[in-house]
Amino acid sequence: MSVNITGINALINELERRLGQNRMQEINDRALKEGAKVFVRELKLQFEHFKDTGASIDEITISEPMWVRGKRTIKVHWRGPKGRYRIIHLNEWGTVENPNPRGKGVIARALRNAEEEYRRVVRQALERGI
Repeated sequence: MSVNITGINALINELERRLGQNRMQEINDRALKEGAKVFVRELKLQFEHFKDTGASIDEITISEPMWVRGKRTIKVHWRGPKGRYRIIHLNEWGTVENPNPRGKGVIARALRNAEEEYRRVVRQALERGI
């Protein structure tokens, strides 16, 4: 079964015409930031289960909204003095020597757990802006 939704582009064009392109981008950016905070909260909760020093939790960073391949995006990444960005992928996927580390799949689990709340928060932020 499939569903075909039409008129989305017309709706977006009409909102941009009424509110202006800059205002629409501000609304989108605010919604993305609020959604990113929801995801980071869940990510930190998941990282708590296997933390050692807590450096991976402390270095979670949210970027400013940016254009990536024509879409407005926010990146959640690791930035800090302990350089945890170097080992995050090892915890997420494992290595040949340690194929199943304690933190394996934590980021994917956080994405899954936060998805519904993320959508709700983004929708509310967009409704408030419009």
